[in-house]
Amino acid sequence: MYRQEKLRMTNSEGFYREKMQDLQKQLNSVMQTINNNSKVVAFMNSPVGQYLDEHPYVSLSLLIFVVLSMLPVGIFLSVVAGTAVAACLGVLALEGIVIAVGGLALLCVLGGLIILSFGVSGIVSICYVAISSILNYMHAARLSQKNLGQSTIFLEPSDTPSKPLQNLSDED
Repeated sequence: MYRQEKLRMTNSEGFYREKMQDLQKQLNSVMQTINNNSKVVAFMNSPVGQYLDEHPYVSLSLLIFVVLSMLPVGIFLSVVAGTAVAACLGVLALEGIVIAVGGLALLCVLGGLIILSFGVSGIVSICYVAISSILNYMHAARLSQKNLGQSTIFLEPSDTPSKPLQNLSDED
């Protein structure tokens, strides 16, 4: 029974390991395609690209800000276009008032989005650090468990003994 469970666990781990390696190969292929694009290379060699490469938190915040600000800017531009059409029909005062009010509203919305983008970027960064730390800990524990030949004891990576423990499955 114990050997069947161990064999089944080994088969599923191998399956997931192969799937993760395939996914990693596909992701690396996409990243190589993006990084080899001449426009991307030109941007990354510019001072702005180098700054953003050195400051990933700022890059993430900028990306979130740009994505979140697309809708309000689009609405603002459509209101401006609509009022421009109305101005062609002779409503100049209305256009000025609507553009001024719309500009102030857009300024308020974009200010709020800046704050929101920094908050979301901070949360995403914290989640990334926490998840990667947990995965690194689990991987180290799995490796130390595998090296010791036991399947039921979880040890801290720093708690591994200098001599391997006796394998309990050999006593069967």
